[in-house]
Amino acid sequence: MTSKTRVLLAVIPLLFIGYLFVYPVARIILLGLGDAEPGQLFQGGRIGSVVWFTFWQALVSTALTVIVAAPLTWVISRFEFPGRRLAQAAVVVPFVLPTVVVGAAFAALGVRGSVWAILVAHTFYNIAVVVRTVGGMWASVDTRIEDAARTLGAGRWQTFWYVILPTLRPAIMASAAIVFLFCFTSFGVVLILGGRGNATLEVEIYQQAVTFFNLPLAALLAVLQLVGVSAALAWYSRSQERASRGLDLAGEQSIRRRPTGRFRWIVGFIVVGTLGLQFVPLATLVVRGLGWFGDLAIEDPVVGVPLESIPRSLGFAGIATVVAVLVGMLAASVVSGRRSAFSRWFDTALMLPLGTSAVTVGFGFLVALNWPVDLRGTVWLVPLAHALVAVPFVVRSAVPLLRSIRPQLLESAAMLGAPPGRAWRSVALPIASRAAALGAGFAFVVSLGEFGATSFIARPSSVTVPVTIFRLLGRPGDANFGRAMALAVVLAVLTAAVVTIIDRLGEVGRF
Repeated sequence: MTSKTRVLLAVIPLLFIGYLFVYPVARIILLGLGDAEPGQLFQGGRIGSVVWFTFWQALVSTALTVIVAAPLTWVISRFEFPGRRLAQAAVVVPFVLPTVVVGAAFAALGVRGSVWAILVAHTFYNIAVVVRTVGGMWASVDTRIEDAARTLGAGRWQTFWYVILPTLRPAIMASAAIVFLFCFTSFGVVLILGGRGNATLEVEIYQQAVTFFNLPLAALLAVLQLVGVSAALAWYSRSQERASRGLDLAGEQSIRRRPTGRFRWIVGFIVVGTLGLQFVPLATLVVRGLGWFGDLAIEDPVVGVPLESIPRSLGFAGIATVVAVLVGMLAASVVSGRRSAFSRWFDTALMLPLGTSAVTVGFGFLVALNWPVDLRGTVWLVPLAHALVAVPFVVRSAVPLLRSIRPQLLESAAMLGAPPGRAWRSVALPIASRAAALGAGFAFVVSLGEFGATSFIARPSSVTVPVTIFRLLGRPGDANFGRAMALAVVLAVLTAAVVTIIDRLGEVGRF
């Protein structure tokens, strides 16, 4: 691919990211720094409390996640046992669920309105990040290193502390950074479970903009949050760079051992205990939703007919998927080509929406997208926001597959007499099609569960399933709570169905 072709392919993704992300964020920054009074941050002490709560709850949630995930990470990465692959896949299920479903699951347990509910929920759906990230490296650490340490007289704990832990530290820091980022920008879980006294920056931005109509202060808080997110991303990038430098690693299959003796009981207890605790909230959600599925067709004067939000969400997800795949595949074809300064810069630009909170994206849409065409009152705003959030997932899932298309394969086909068009259709098209299908699956899941941006921009004609669940949970009465549980079960089933398809393509759970 020539440099000119690469630039031409990058035009549409750059225009997409520029208009739907860079322009709205720039407008927020100008609004926050221009019209807001910085003194508002210190009036009454509320904003200071919000900033402090945002930081410490993310820090504690991260620490709890690493601690709780450590035993399961050890078991999955170091032992071969019946059901290992099932356990490895099952741990991902809470992570791929929409945050509104997670919030509803813990609400079903009756733990709303407390800090502990937030901390436990964050730990619940972030365990997979640690298990997959740290476990991938731990599974590849050659056991001969441990054997050498034992030969030199080191005990089991000394070997772990002085040999294994230093090797795993970069992966632990990388996973901790991304968990911290998720918890720092958490919105749906905090909004549903936190109650009035526990608001993060994400929730405060929403309340200042939607409840109090104080757009300048909301913009100033968004700028403050962008600084925190940038710091977390820098931490993650640095940790990943260090994780790429390590000891020589062995193949996974060569180092896993079957547990014997008391280790069989330890492995069984850890797997059953950890996964069992993870699925208690989901089982409770299903139980609380039973008996209320028929009521989803009953019209509510405030929420409308909850059942109607399902085809609406599916329609939005379809549109967002088409847009995200089109933009993402064009971008992935540029990133997967020859490495250059342009491709690295372009790749970084594509990831910016992933590192920015969805609430900031939705707020930016409201502030900025009235020029050159006013999109703020149209239903197109929702699928465009979903597509923006989904594009980085499409790129990240498609690039490895596209890079597997070696020029030598096309050259070999040509040498065997295949015309260029046939060679491309026979060699490159099947791989590119699989990359597009994989990206489409991720985009569809992201759109189905997106709540942060949608909560800002949804209108009565564009209310999605997550927004409907939140509104039902915010209204009193057992009927509203039961319908919220039932709708959350429907959303979880839809998400699980799409994730199963992605899993068949072989990429689910990679971080």
